Amino acid sequence: MALKLGDPTARDMGRLTLNPIPHIDPIGSIIVPLISFIAAGTVFIAWAKPVPVNPANFRNIRRDDILVSVIGPASNLVVALFCVVMFIITQRVVGPTNLIAAGPGQEVASYLANMFYAGIPLNIFLAVFNLIPVPPLDGSHVVASLLPPNIADRYRQVGFAGILIIIVLMRLAPVWHAVASIVHFVLVPYMVILNLFL
Repeated sequence: MALKLGDPTARDMGRLTLNPIPHIDPIGSIIVPLISFIAAGTVFIAWAKPVPVNPANFRNIRRDDILVSVIGPASNLVVALFCVVMFIITQRVVGPTNLIAAGPGQEVASYLANMFYAGIPLNIFLAVFNLIPVPPLDGSHVVASLLPPNIADRYRQVGFAGILIIIVLMRLAPVWHAVASIVHFVLVPYMVILNLFL
């Protein structure tokens, strides 16, 4: 999206690639998830390197920054729909995995079905989570683009401290319930599609 709007920064830095290695953040992709898994037995938060964007290259800085910011969450919703389609195809082609004879075929079918099914709420959660208006999440870029420039500059200066704010917020029951409620609301049409075709 940034490239289409006039900013070639990500392309020039080799970040427009499906290869995951250029996107790995040593802290967010390795250290924090590892510590979280060791301490709590689960990965609560992780992140990749932010995609480099130079808003100075945009033709309309405010509008284009919002468009670039919402494309990530929008892509998560598209991936969730892809998971719905692939789960339906998997079920139609192989049938219920519990009816397949035990063996490698059943393991592969079960793995694919579980992966696609789990990918639906996961990607919807990521879309909703990334729209939380706390830096450095995408939602903060949308809010910053709507604020007066002097307030937006101070808002962006939250920087890395925003990660700590997000962790604290997500441990507060009202915030977690609000996010979960939005996720369940967005999930409804996806489940309707599943029920129509299965």
